[in-house]
Amino acid sequence: MLLMRLGEPGAERPVVRLDAESYVDVSDEVDDFGEAFFGSDGLTALPAIVDRKRSAGDVRAFGDERVGAPIARPHQILCIGLNYSDHAAETGQAVPAEPILFTKSPNTLVGPNDNVRLPRGATKPDWEVELGIVIGRRSSYLESPADARDAIAGYVAVNDVSERAFQLERGGQWSKGKSAETFNPCGPWLATPDEIVDVNNLGLWLDVNGVRRQTGTTARMIFDPYVIVHHLSQFMVLEPGDLINTGTPPGVGMGLNPPVWLQAGDLIELGVDGLGSQRQRVLPPR
Repeated sequence: MLLMRLGEPGAERPVVRLDAESYVDVSDEVDDFGEAFFGSDGLTALPAIVDRKRSAGDVRAFGDERVGAPIARPHQILCIGLNYSDHAAETGQAVPAEPILFTKSPNTLVGPNDNVRLPRGATKPDWEVELGIVIGRRSSYLESPADARDAIAGYVAVNDVSERAFQLERGGQWSKGKSAETFNPCGPWLATPDEIVDVNNLGLWLDVNGVRRQTGTTARMIFDPYVIVHHLSQFMVLEPGDLINTGTPPGVGMGLNPPVWLQAGDLIELGVDGLGSQRQRVLPPR
């Protein structure tokens, strides 16, 4: 299934995408695609709801309505750094021995086509197309990476927008370069694992102002999604609806020579195989 949320910010309703033209609105039976839904095994009941509505002819056509993030605000957004061998090389850093963990503020989550707003004082804003994992059940001390498969509700496309000066030149952890408002566009849909043939062989791409900047594949991940979820569960309790950004392939602005930084007015476009595409305009600080 492909889960989406449509509507204005704060008033999104859950729907299930049938194809490029149509969807089924499930908001009369599902409150939202969030912690309560995933934690109560809502994904198991959802296909019957969709089938019943389709049989009744309750199918709607997509229009100009805003597409929100496919999940409600998560309990936490966890991120993995330097998780592509070729990205680690472009930054001049060693391949990590285990996943590098940092966090983003959960209120960075926005829709796939919402504007990205630069924070005040930004000098080195950057882009990062990534595969996102959504946790489907409360998980702690998973026994193995194989056990992590059952803990995953699905996958999403994300843009892990970053402010490199805040991240690397202002002391402390990476989080303050990652947590400005709008810095985590997500969607347009969540694809359940059965929709993805091989999560370890997905293409990723990103353009800025029509220029291709990133081209990659999850085949180059150092730690695959199952290893990541298993690893994180050894250090914290993963809650239903949590989002994990799994790292970016090469081609970020910081890795170019000379570096290229986002500017107000820029257009970012990106996508991940099977997970749709995004389009964001960069806005100046408030």
